[in-house]
Amino acid sequence: MDGSGGHGELWSAMGSGAAHRRAMLGGMRVTALVDYAVRSGLELAREHPGTLTADAVAERQKLPLAYTKKIMVKMRLAGIVAAQRGGEGGYRLAREPGEVAVADVIRAVEGPLADVRGEPPETLDYPGDAAALQALWVATRASLRSVLETVTLADLASGQLPPPVGGLIDGDGAWHRR
Repeated sequence: MDGSGGHGELWSAMGSGAAHRRAMLGGMRVTALVDYAVRSGLELAREHPGTLTADAVAERQKLPLAYTKKIMVKMRLAGIVAAQRGGEGGYRLAREPGEVAVADVIRAVEGPLADVRGEPPETLDYPGDAAALQALWVATRASLRSVLETVTLADLASGQLPPPVGGLIDGDGAWHRR
């Protein structure tokens, strides 16, 4: 969670922007790659069970085509999308939209949801009074999972978040940047 644009970053449903720009949510940074990947998955969920070309996904979401193509390759390698060649070619979800969690998409394009300096938090060893940091980072990862593993591409395509997750946005300060 070092903010360097690597692992440990959340996704954002914020609007498009330059590939190098990051959206910020309360101090957590979301890379353009994660934002674009989730938006690409959303388009494929809307089209399911049909196919879309990378060009069509990029055009619909106003994404850079080069990023979209890279995202599709990474999601194909992760088993989230399947590629179809030919005149009716393109990409389609390899599973039902309700079976693809946002966490799956994030892991496909960036790796683990949360790590510290590139290491899983459970492998860290802090001296003395700092030992509680390991538990903090593990709890942070669990918190991310509780949201990102619950929300699916089907949820996003329907425009509705599951009740436990939707309830989080109604909490005090949820919409305030701190």
